[in-house]
Amino acid sequence: MAKTETKQTAEAQNFDKYVRWFWMLFLGGIFLIVLLFLLASWGAFGELPDHTQLENPKTNLATEIISSDGKTLGKFYFNDNRTPVSYEELPKQLVEALVATEDVRYYDHSGIDARGTLRAFLKPGSGGASTISQQLAKQLFTKRASSNKIKRLLQKFKEWIIAIRLERQYTKEEIIAQYFNIYDFGNNGDGIRSAANIYFDKEAKDLNLKESAMLVGMFKNSSLYNPRRNPVGVKNRRNVVLSQMQKYEYIEKKAKDSLQKTELDLRYSPQSHRDGVATYFREYLRSWMKDWTKDKANRKPDGSKYNINSDGLKVFVTLDSRMQKYAETAVARHMPKLQAEFFHQNTPKRNPTAPFLELDKDEIEKLMNDGMKRGERWRVLKKEGKNEKEIRASFQKPTKMTVFKWENGKPSEVDTIMKPIDSMRYYKSFLHPGMMSMDPKTGHVKAWVGGMNYRHFQYDHVKQGKRQVGSTFKPFVYATAIDQLHMSPCDKIPISQITIEANKYGNPEPWTPSNSDGKYGGEKTLKDALAASVNTGTARLMDKVGPQPVAKLARNLGVTSDIPEVPSIALGTPDISVYEMVGAYSAFANKGVYTKPVMIERIEDKNGTVLYQFTPETKDVLSEESAYVTVKLMEGVVQSGSGSRLRGKWRANQTLYKEIITGYPYELSNPIAGKTGTTQNQSDGWFMGMVPNLVTGVWVGAEDRAAHFSSISYGQGASMALPIWGMYMKSCYEDKTLNVSKGNFEKPKNLSIEVDCEKYQQDNPDGDNDTPTEEIPDELDLMP
Repeated sequence: MAKTETKQTAEAQNFDKYVRWFWMLFLGGIFLIVLLFLLASWGAFGELPDHTQLENPKTNLATEIISSDGKTLGKFYFNDNRTPVSYEELPKQLVEALVATEDVRYYDHSGIDARGTLRAFLKPGSGGASTISQQLAKQLFTKRASSNKIKRLLQKFKEWIIAIRLERQYTKEEIIAQYFNIYDFGNNGDGIRSAANIYFDKEAKDLNLKESAMLVGMFKNSSLYNPRRNPVGVKNRRNVVLSQMQKYEYIEKKAKDSLQKTELDLRYSPQSHRDGVATYFREYLRSWMKDWTKDKANRKPDGSKYNINSDGLKVFVTLDSRMQKYAETAVARHMPKLQAEFFHQNTPKRNPTAPFLELDKDEIEKLMNDGMKRGERWRVLKKEGKNEKEIRASFQKPTKMTVFKWENGKPSEVDTIMKPIDSMRYYKSFLHPGMMSMDPKTGHVKAWVGGMNYRHFQYDHVKQGKRQVGSTFKPFVYATAIDQLHMSPCDKIPISQITIEANKYGNPEPWTPSNSDGKYGGEKTLKDALAASVNTGTARLMDKVGPQPVAKLARNLGVTSDIPEVPSIALGTPDISVYEMVGAYSAFANKGVYTKPVMIERIEDKNGTVLYQFTPETKDVLSEESAYVTVKLMEGVVQSGSGSRLRGKWRANQTLYKEIITGYPYELSNPIAGKTGTTQNQSDGWFMGMVPNLVTGVWVGAEDRAAHFSSISYGQGASMALPIWGMYMKSCYEDKTLNVSKGNFEKPKNLSIEVDCEKYQQDNPDGDNDTPTEEIPDELDLMP
């Protein structure tokens, strides 16, 4: 009996011992967890963000370029292509997909899901331990998870503390918005807005249910579930998200089953600095912004410089995304056909020195050598320590490369093996465009196309490039004559040959311009002389007013390029940019007031504080009367001169023009003032066109002036540049929301110069000895 009692007592003591151990371990575990929490909160496992950091977490935000119609044209960023959106901009089904998949009890906890955490401890690998708040904490403040299990456990405690603090700092909605904004969806898709743009070519607020499910599915691992590399895995993951949404009654089973059978339906739109819309303008803007940030007056409150790649600035520009698109489309429609004809005419059989004309072997060799030394290849090899002989030898060695080509009317790339020297010659065979469109009253630039493909041709032919302007300079001569001599478009001038003797205007030798058709008899009205681009008529006006006033007028109209004060400038010998020419012509449409072109309206920081606001710069240059009369003169170019093809007139047998001029005829019947320009040997083709509220200039030519069409039929401005203008304006008119004017230029109230030539003839009957208008002697016209 005693033995039995002793045994029971021993068993009771052992049980008590186990109970004590259990409570010691249990309480010790709780104490350890509390201690770890305390240590984590004291920063023992790594520095914790303070109140200021929680309120303003450090994230790199891209600078966003916003058009005048509210569209994003592009962004500046280094690594993070991130532009935040608010919770209100997130579609309901996107938020529901996140909660259903990542944290179903999100609205019931305060940063830590106790049930999920306990389940994760008891059943490792079951998931559910990490809440949305914890994941945000990890993204913002701990980033990369440690591979060491102990370190990762300690890191978890740190994330828990931060998650709890985030829940105190922000609302549930703000945390969700931050999480969507911070996540990297791959392929430069930093944040939900970039991801929506890149994968579906739409804004985040416009995402539908299955698109939302796909993007939420990528939260598991965006590197593994990348729709570009792993579409099958991404589709499966999207379907898991849809199942979760159905499980928690966010969607019906019927909707889930239907959507799970669909494809991803990506509209992949990669975003990079060399792709997208308005690439040349964006690069100009980047340079301008860098200079802007260097100015000490444009510093942050703490005195540091703004970083255009990471400070989340918003740059509101004057470009209109619709007009920019129409401009780029016009270029893309015209240039491939023009280029195809240029290649056709410059085969080695037709032109042994292709693509160059007039140059001999030695001149071509010098041109290519100069091009080598200016190129990127030379610079890189020189930096690598190669000597000149080695570098030159490398240009003769066949190399794998990707080159640009037009294919089926679209820009494309082709992989090939080519000698670098041959690739140089190939690229010098391309014709390039430059185009700018501007509101003459406000100075707001509406479209800017610096070339045909920024990825392969970075040179900007709007502001960087300067080329001879040819006959587009003549209106400056006519405007000077009207302003100084009060001449009417109906006044007549002889078109006989004229010689301006040496030293009269600082000319080193006599100057005798000629007309390309060799005809010099009779007289013409100023309007007909400009429409026919008669060189001798312009030279006579230059002799009357002198080159100094003409050059002065051009400078007052915003032309900063060098203009020698000699008579020959009358025919357009100076090199001037498209940017300067559009600004100058705008003064004619704006009643003689020059308005400096404006590209940037304002700049805001990420909080919406205005950092920069543009101030218009205007200057009275011509009287309203002189400007209006000059415009009426240029209307004659479109009515009966080289610009008259804009009216839709053309010969049925001119098949060559039907091939290269897409969208022709244009059938524009509204008042248009303009001027074509063609330079020596057809190296440059221009068209400057105006309506009351829009002035647009187009230039087309090759990189080297020796590469050009052999005949004026193709090489004139009316064939190279005018078609781009015509297609662009036709698209602008079809878009009624743009309100591009179809009306008349506003007539001055007290017009003292007669512009109606029929009425002028009646008032001056003795002066009616005009000869018939010749059809564009120096710029071949195809009108009947």
